[in-house]
Amino acid sequence: MSLDDILKKFPRSKILIVGDLILDRFIRGDAKRISPESPVPVVDVRDETYHLGGAGNVANNIISLGGKVFLAGIVGNDYPAEILLKEFKKAGIDAGGVFSSDAIKTSIKTRVIAGHQQVVRFDKETLRGMPPAIADKVIQYVSDKMPQCDAVLISDYGKNVVTQELIREVIKSAKKYKKTVTVDPKIEHFSRYQFVDCLTPNVYEAAAGMGVAETKNKKDFENLGKNILKKLKCRSVLITQGEAGMTLFEKSKITHIPTTAKEVFDVTGAGDTVIAVLTLALSCGAPLISAARLANYAAGIVVGKLGTATVSRPELLKSLR
Repeated sequence: MSLDDILKKFPRSKILIVGDLILDRFIRGDAKRISPESPVPVVDVRDETYHLGGAGNVANNIISLGGKVFLAGIVGNDYPAEILLKEFKKAGIDAGGVFSSDAIKTSIKTRVIAGHQQVVRFDKETLRGMPPAIADKVIQYVSDKMPQCDAVLISDYGKNVVTQELIREVIKSAKKYKKTVTVDPKIEHFSRYQFVDCLTPNVYEAAAGMGVAETKNKKDFENLGKNILKKLKCRSVLITQGEAGMTLFEKSKITHIPTTAKEVFDVTGAGDTVIAVLTLALSCGAPLISAARLANYAAGIVVGKLGTATVSRPELLKSLR
């Protein structure tokens, strides 16, 4: 199956996404002077935009590539949640599994960008577990949608939606219906992701998740990947390495995939694009290595864009050719 053939199958795929929903806010302008109050740049604001972040950006990537999405998560009863829900509707994302609660505030990341340089980011969020009643609703939604989907994607940003209980129920339900499970992991939760089909950490997350200070050479790096496979008993691990590309670890082999990026402007959300494309490809029956190569092409496109970005089918097809 060629990469072109896999891409053509994307519109047939339905992906169930469970994860942390974040609103990305971008304030852009120019900085031509320093504040007299403190040695910091003064940004003259030109515009302010909102984008889907976290699991919402993963969903948006899948939609932009022609796939269909069932999205599950939690938001607060607040203004950022209203914006998120409007953006979901605008993008054509089925947000039937997104539940609201007064117990939390919707996570929002605000980035201030002067020219092409991000000068500061500030976050507003509630870091506490899901209320039990909401957790039960999310688990029930996952159970109901599992027979209808082709794969399950867990997008863990550490905002306490992806609990140990939720992961256990997702994997249990996926095994029952023989669905592929992929995870974009959070460092602190590494031990939770046992028996999944593919984990997609970057090299820092992989090392920190395993309690390793750093990988000093190729041997250390390869041992890191092998140890993740062994500890978590997962089918594969795809470790992204920025401009060095990515490496796929399977039980019997290790495959390095060089980057295809021509220019790197912004890595925001690149991991979301990688796992979105990887999961879509696996849901179409693609071999792991082909799915990883396609995800690598997509990552090479998205890092050439500013802000939280997605990849379209025409863009990916052009890159392949």
